[in-house]
Amino acid sequence: MEPAFWHKRWADNQIGFHQAQVNPYLQAHWPALGLAPGARVLVPLCGKSLDMLWLAAQGYRVLGVELSRRAVEDFFAEHGLLAQVTRHGGFEVWRSDEVELWCGDVFALRAEDLADCAGVYDRAALIALPEPMRERYMALLGEQLPAACRGLLVTLDYDQAVIDGPPFSVPDAEVRAGFAGWRVDEVEAGEILDESPKFLKAGVESLVERVYSVRR
Repeated sequence: MEPAFWHKRWADNQIGFHQAQVNPYLQAHWPALGLAPGARVLVPLCGKSLDMLWLAAQGYRVLGVELSRRAVEDFFAEHGLLAQVTRHGGFEVWRSDEVELWCGDVFALRAEDLADCAGVYDRAALIALPEPMRERYMALLGEQLPAACRGLLVTLDYDQAVIDGPPFSVPDAEVRAGFAGWRVDEVEAGEILDESPKFLKAGVESLVERVYSVRR
């Protein structure tokens, strides 16, 4: 997707991907990763997710990366957080206590930017990208995140021929191929079609949400 697509979605407040509560998969499965308190956690394509506040409340340092400045502004404004704003390379960095949001292109991240990231949490990044960009994105995580990094990944699996994304379908085989070199364990999967009017209306017959534990 071109940057203009996401900028327009935020400008028009077409952000159905934003959840009004902390993701239950995160709460259920994150503790099993065993990350030490104070560990830094990468949250790519983070939007204004409440999940970042939950991670910070558990004692982690959060590094969110988001293309839309509107999303970053909204995150700090909606939670009454005062941000110190600086620049780092091609990113505008907004920082408040244990949360940093880097406004810019996730593909501009370098290994030195992520050198102390022990965790990664992806609820809506991989499924936001069309296939060629997904390949680049998974390669980026594999190349730039440090050894022993671990995290959670949430995907959707449905018949892409019936309705196009985003959110895009990412089948299990694609996840495992893209995360070659990682240990990939499916920790939960469930049929969520009845909770997804857009997909029901389009005639999708199955919509499976999968949760993976991943470890380099």
